[in-house]
Amino acid sequence: MPELGALQVLAEIARSGSLGAAGRELGLSQQAVSARLRSMESQVGVRLVTRSARGSTLTPAGVVVAGWAEQVLEVAGRLDAGLAALRAGARGRLKIAASLTIAEQLLPGWLVSMRAAAHRHGAAAPEVTFTATDSDHVIAAVREGDVDLGFIETPGQLKGLRGRVVMRDELVLVVPPEHRWARRAAPLPVAELNRTQLVSRKLGWWHLLGDVDATEGLLDSDAMTPESLEFGSAASVRAAVLAGAGPAVMSRLAVADDLAQGRLGAVAVEGVDWRRTFRAIWVGERTPPAGAVRDLLAHIGHKPDL
Repeated sequence: MPELGALQVLAEIARSGSLGAAGRELGLSQQAVSARLRSMESQVGVRLVTRSARGSTLTPAGVVVAGWAEQVLEVAGRLDAGLAALRAGARGRLKIAASLTIAEQLLPGWLVSMRAAAHRHGAAAPEVTFTATDSDHVIAAVREGDVDLGFIETPGQLKGLRGRVVMRDELVLVVPPEHRWARRAAPLPVAELNRTQLVSRKLGWWHLLGDVDATEGLLDSDAMTPESLEFGSAASVRAAVLAGAGPAVMSRLAVADDLAQGRLGAVAVEGVDWRRTFRAIWVGERTPPAGAVRDLLAHIGHKPDL
């Protein structure tokens, strides 16, 4: 199959009647036109153009091939226009599902920043819709094709999905300054944490850990005392802790300002490493899908693909 560039040359020779005119129309030198024509004739195995002092004339075979070339070029033009429309559509809409911490603490800032960057460059920002839910529901939504991109807090390999780390976080046990744990010099024993009623989200604070290996064997959710208060958002948990309702295990992102200003204190827990990663996930190849998904991840910045 001749290349599209060679087919364009033959079609233009048929219209203009000379190699020089074809080259001027296509922005090519006459030598380049001749080279493409020779390559095409060698490939198809027949002479396509007869050259003379009066110009260039298509041979009978050349007339047939030029007709086919016009049809192929027309289809190629429609294909190119269709692909351009698909790319524009992909950049114009973006459906996201994000775990609660990411949806509350990170995603709004990312989207506002991406929109501002698009406006600075004179480009249209994508129309974004996103759902805040737990990581398991995010994974299901991505797998089922309900969303283009997901953000999760849980570690581990996800069969059939691709992903990349977009942020690192740490869980922290927080108390108000007047709480007795705030004055501890030594880390809190895990056994004491297990028997203490905590303020939490509805699923229980240990669900924030996913399957973090560093906590295996240290924290037993079955042995833990049920939470005294349960809320639907990190903001509500934070407000309850500030009001003196009890300690809570929260993302450091959610309480960074409170820790810096002394409104809350962080309590170390003996033998526990609560560092974790946030990941973007999608279906498909290792490289994120072209369009708004890739644009957002490039804007966020990232670690190497997983």
